[in-house]
Amino acid sequence: MVCAALAADGCSEICGISHIDRGYERLEEAVSLLGGEIKRCS
Repeated sequence: MVCAALAADGCSEICGISHIDRGYERLEEAVSLLGGEIKRCS
């Protein structure tokens, strides 16, 4: 899901990311290194 969001034009919103958090450490850092920006909203 995150890779698809990075490849898409514009802004993407991914909901229910608890499974992503369990599988990837430092997700924000990895996305940033790929040129993306990530914001966590409650």
